[in-house]
Amino acid sequence: MSSYELVYQKLRENILNGHYKHGDELRETAVGKEIGVSRTPVREALRQLELEGLVTIIPNRGAFVNGISEQDVQDIYLIRARLEGLCARMAAERIDESTLEEMEETMMLTAFHEEQGHYDQLFKLDSRFHSLLYEACKSKIHQYVQQVRKNALKKEARAEQSTKEHMAVMEAIKAHNADEADRLATRHILNSIKNHHYTKIEKLLEEQPGGDVSSDEE
Repeated sequence: MSSYELVYQKLRENILNGHYKHGDELRETAVGKEIGVSRTPVREALRQLELEGLVTIIPNRGAFVNGISEQDVQDIYLIRARLEGLCARMAAERIDESTLEEMEETMMLTAFHEEQGHYDQLFKLDSRFHSLLYEACKSKIHQYVQQVRKNALKKEARAEQSTKEHMAVMEAIKAHNADEADRLATRHILNSIKNHHYTKIEKLLEEQPGGDVSSDEE
């Protein structure tokens, strides 16, 4: 891996995981010293990050982090709602026995760790559930910002409700009920947006498929 690639990957990761906050200045000298490289690969990495919209370079002032905005988070969830509803529909039609067994095992482990209050484990199992959902529909497009999902599960009440929603999605898939799997998976992602307290969020939710975003347990 070249010095440029090393700096680029490190800076990109630190911006996406929230280590660098919106508006933070990325000084070439300081970044180079921290990573152990010269200023040249840092400068190249910053230019690439600017092309991706993660950094703004202001002449004679420096490079500043754009980070992930509230609009970015909102967009991610709305796209995921459409995408994962479709994935659940496809999974209900295509899932094989081994994947279904692994999904059921994941939900049993989730129930155990939820009872014990192990919320770090719940995040890992939440990630596993969504990975299995994509595996079940035979898709290779499972890429989105993990930090957004982790933040959404920091609230214990949301983590517990998420488990119930996962269970409902799994039961619909197990029953090969494609319409219900689609509806529940879409609503699961839309429910997650509520944790970010956007203005006009209820209107946004109502405009999506399955506009009734309240959970069955509520």
